[in-house]
Amino acid sequence: MATVTFDTLKFVKTLEAAGVPFLQAEALSDAVRESHEVADVATKHDVDDVKRDIDDVRKDMQAMEARIDAKFEKFELRLTVKLGGIVVFALGALTVLPKWVA
Repeated sequence: MATVTFDTLKFVKTLEAAGVPFLQAEALSDAVRESHEVADVATKHDVDDVKRDIDDVRKDMQAMEARIDAKFEKFELRLTVKLGGIVVFALGALTVLPKWVA
């Protein structure tokens, strides 16, 4: 995740201008800076990166779906041809078999 930029000098000067003693302003500035270092927040850039990653995964899944559909269509055609061959063979056998038996 990205780090949050924090201007400690400006923060101290703002507190001093408001009447906070220098040592207290400096301590508050350090505390705020440390809290920003510990905070693990997502920035707009982080969210945009995740959205881009999701879009990439979605595109990959669509491409994979198209390949799977094509393979199923091939398999369906092969299965139809094989079953057609079995039916033709069975009908031929049923037609010829009674002539041989009689």
